[in-house]
Amino acid sequence: MTPAQAEARIRELREDLERHERLYYVENRIEISDAEFDRRMNELRRLEEEFSQFQDPNSPTRRVGGAPADALPTVAHRVPMLSLENAYSSEELDEWNARAEKLAGGPFGSVAELKIDGLSVSLRYEKGRLVRGATRGDGVRGEDVTANVRTIRTLPLTVAEARPLEIRGEVYLSRGAFERLNQSREEDGLPLFANPRNAASGSLRLLDSKETARRRLSAWIYQVVEPADEARSHRASFAYLRSLGLPVSPHWRFCRTYAEVRAFVEEWRTGREELDFETDGVVVKADSHEIRERLGSTSKAPRWAVAFKYPAEEGLTVVRAIEVQVGRTGVLTPVAHFDPVRLAGTIVRRATLHNYEDLARKDVRVGDTVAVEKGGEVIPKVTRVVVEQRPPGAAPFAMPDRCPACGEKVVREEGAVAVRCVNASCPAQQRESVRHFASRRAMDIEGLGDKLVDRLFREGLITDISSIYGLDASTLAKLERFGEKSASNLMEQIEKSKGAGLARLLLGFGIRHVGERAAHLLAVRFATLDALAGASGEELEAIPEIGPNTGQSVRQWFESAANRRLVERLRASGVDLRSGETVPARGGAFAGKTVVLTGAIPGVTREQATLRLESAGARVSGSVSKKTDFIVAGEEAGSKIARARALGVPVLSWEQAREKMEAE
Repeated sequence: MTPAQAEARIRELREDLERHERLYYVENRIEISDAEFDRRMNELRRLEEEFSQFQDPNSPTRRVGGAPADALPTVAHRVPMLSLENAYSSEELDEWNARAEKLAGGPFGSVAELKIDGLSVSLRYEKGRLVRGATRGDGVRGEDVTANVRTIRTLPLTVAEARPLEIRGEVYLSRGAFERLNQSREEDGLPLFANPRNAASGSLRLLDSKETARRRLSAWIYQVVEPADEARSHRASFAYLRSLGLPVSPHWRFCRTYAEVRAFVEEWRTGREELDFETDGVVVKADSHEIRERLGSTSKAPRWAVAFKYPAEEGLTVVRAIEVQVGRTGVLTPVAHFDPVRLAGTIVRRATLHNYEDLARKDVRVGDTVAVEKGGEVIPKVTRVVVEQRPPGAAPFAMPDRCPACGEKVVREEGAVAVRCVNASCPAQQRESVRHFASRRAMDIEGLGDKLVDRLFREGLITDISSIYGLDASTLAKLERFGEKSASNLMEQIEKSKGAGLARLLLGFGIRHVGERAAHLLAVRFATLDALAGASGEELEAIPEIGPNTGQSVRQWFESAANRRLVERLRASGVDLRSGETVPARGGAFAGKTVVLTGAIPGVTREQATLRLESAGARVSGSVSKKTDFIVAGEEAGSKIARARALGVPVLSWEQAREKMEAE
C-alpha cells in the first residue's frame, strides 16, 4: 500500500468509526457488530502504526488515552464561565421568576432541563477538530483537560463545522459506570468514591488519560458560545448541536408559561430516580437570547437563568445494631444497621460509618433515631442523630480493642484514622482475600462467588488463597445442593486460573496500592514473580507510574515470611508465576544510562517504549535529575523538558532514540 492509499484508507476508517461511535453512544443505535467495529478499529490502528506520518490526536484510536501528563496547565476562557444563581425551594424559584419577569417587562418562554450532577467543561473546535477541553475553574481560567476529554466516547473528535466552535457542557459518570468503578476500587483496596459527581470530577482531572478512558465518562452539551448566530434561542442552539452530532440531553422542555416550568420541576422530582445518571435539580433558562440580553448578568451569574436544587432526600430510622466489619486489608469499619427506610427509590437497611472518628463525631448509638440521606449520594450515610429522641441508657459506642474476627489486638497507626488488625492469619481478612483473589478482574475463578467462599470457610475446606488449589471434586460434590456437575465445573475453573498470568496474580494478592494498572506494569517489567520479589525499591520506582508508596507496598509484601510461604504453596500447586514476557536484556546503546520518558511516544505504548529502552541497557526513570543521561520526548511533552534543558540534559526524540538503538 502506498502512502497516498494509506492516507485515503485512514481517512475513510476514521470517518466510519466516528459515525458508528456517534450512533452507539449518542443516538443509541447499532448498525454493525462489536466484532466488526473492533476489526475496523484494529485496521486503523495498524495503518497508523505503519504510516506514522498520518497519526492524529483526534483519531478514534486515541480514545484509550495517551501518556501521563506531568501536570494540568491552566487556560483562560475566551468567554467567562459564570455560575448560576441557586434556588433551594419553590418559594425561591417563584422569587427568581418574579424578578426576571419584572426586568423583562412581562412573562417569557423558558427552557427547563435537568441539571446533570457532574463537572462543567468548555470545549473548542477549530476547522472541525477538537483542540481544547477545559474545566470551569474559577470561571476565568480552568484546567486544560484536552487529553482526557478526547477519551469521552459521547463527544465527537471532529465536527462538520469549519468556523470556530466553542461550546459548554457537563461531564458525568452514569450510575452503572460509577458502580463498576467503585467495585473495581473495592477489589483493589482503594477508598470508594462517595458519589458519581466526585468520581467524574476526579476522573477528568487525572494526569493519566488512559485511566480516564477506563472510567467511561459521558457528556452532554447545553450551550453554544461561538458562533453566536447559531444561538439566538436556546431551542435553536440545541438543534444546531444535534446537527453536528454533539450529545444533547433529551430531558428538556420548552415552557411557554412559568406554570409549565413548575410542572416540569414536579414531574422530575421523583421521576429522576429512574434515570441512569444523577441529577440534583432543574436549570431554567430564558429561551430567547433577546430576552437574555434584556435581563443581563451580574458579575457572578446571569439573571436569565437559575438552578433549582431538589432537597436531598432524607429519612428517619432507628439504629438497631452497630457491627464492626474487618476488610481485606485489616481495616475495622463500623456499620450501622437500622429499620428499613426508603430513599431515592431503594430500601436502605445499613450504612457504613467509615471509621471510628466519623462514628465518634456523630455519636451514633444503638437505639438512636438517625437521619439517613441518599439524594445525590449512591452510598447511604447517616447525617445526624436526633438527640431529642435518644432513649434513656443509650451508651456511646466503643471500637473494640481486639479484632472481632480473630481476637488479636488492633492497632491505630500514628497519624492514621483507620483502626487495623495486623494479624495476617485473621480469618476475616483471609475470607475477603479469597473473594478478591477469585474475582473476575483477578484470577477470574467463575463459580467461586462470595456465598460459596463463605460456605467453604465455614466447612473448613479453605483457609487462605493457596488452599483453593487443594480442593477436589469429590469433596465439593458432597456439599449440600452442590453436586458433581457443579463441582466438576468449579475444578475446571480453578485449574484454568493457574495460567492466568503474573498480572492477574499480583492483582489477586491484594497488595496495597497495586491495582490493575500497576499489576500490569510490574508484570511486564519483571516477567516473573521471583524477579519482582528480588527487585529493589529503586528498581520499582524507576517504572513509569509506579510511585514510592506502591514500591514500598510491594517490597513490604515480599518481605513478609507468611507471604513468601504463600508463594511457595502456589508454586507447588502449579500456579504459573510468569507473565509470558521475556526479561529485557541489559547492554546496548543505552547501557548504564538513566533515561526519562515524557509525552506520547508515536506508534508504541509507554510500556513498549520502556521495554525497548531497557533492552538497550537503559534504566528508565520517572523523574528528571542531575543523574539523568537522556530524556526521550514524545508528543505533548510537559514540564520535564524544561527541567531537562535547565539541567543541561540532552533531549532526544523517539525517532532519534530508536536510531541509536538500531545502530548498535
